[in-house]
Amino acid sequence: MTTMNYRDIYNKIQKKNSFLCVGLDTDITKIPEFLLKEDDPIFAFNKAIIDATQEYAVSYKPNTAFYESLGAKGWTSLQKTAEYIKKTYPGIFLIADCKRGDIGNTCKMYAKTFFDQMPFDAVTLSPYMGKDSVTPFLEYKDKWAIILALTSNPSATDYQIIQEKETGEYIFEKTLKFGQRWGNTDQIMFVCGATQAYKFQQIRKIAPDNFLLVPGVGAQGGSLEDVATFGMNASCGLLVNSSRGIIYASTAHDFAEKAGEKAQELAMQMKALLEKNKER
Repeated sequence: MTTMNYRDIYNKIQKKNSFLCVGLDTDITKIPEFLLKEDDPIFAFNKAIIDATQEYAVSYKPNTAFYESLGAKGWTSLQKTAEYIKKTYPGIFLIADCKRGDIGNTCKMYAKTFFDQMPFDAVTLSPYMGKDSVTPFLEYKDKWAIILALTSNPSATDYQIIQEKETGEYIFEKTLKFGQRWGNTDQIMFVCGATQAYKFQQIRKIAPDNFLLVPGVGAQGGSLEDVATFGMNASCGLLVNSSRGIIYASTAHDFAEKAGEKAQELAMQMKALLEKNKER
């Protein structure tokens, strides 16, 4: 099975002139109705979306909640989707967006789920329980832990923007610092929401080299240009996710074609931003 390190991801970005991650948040109530006649409608939808967007995507990110909600059938669809990506497009970085955050044997079982039973390169993790919730995933060679640091949701301020009285540090800043101690730049990424782009300068002061997974562009209102301006480093260092804006561009028979067009639009913007970054 192909694995991907920091250099591999950077090379893929350079090759495609894109840092697009397509979120496969596949909701069976939103996919084109004619697909419901398929034996596995979710996989049929995903396969068509993947084939239409793979030219522009360096990463795919299935959100596991959309699959888990369908029980055993959903898990089968997720497994088939992950295996299809890795078999057909092996150079693409595959993220399980599961936001796990447990410890001990439970954490080890989650790692086995996504890294032994499924061919994912990375998982998203909540670090609230500390190092113990991350290290079992790092025991796998060439696999990644993507740690929630500064998220796009409105109530992120409940915890992430709390300041310590003694140091003045925000919780998200401490999260970035701890994450760097737990693993190197070939193991650790951080989730930083596009709606928080104005804080990306702070993020880059603490984590200048780590890749950042950035949700929140498009439907959630984040600015791609702001993310690139404040968050891009010499290796790009960004995987910017778009889900609904791409996969639900159409609910008609042309759904895959329209998804490809939306992915191409974003990739063209990313190409311009990459070229601008080279001129800095």
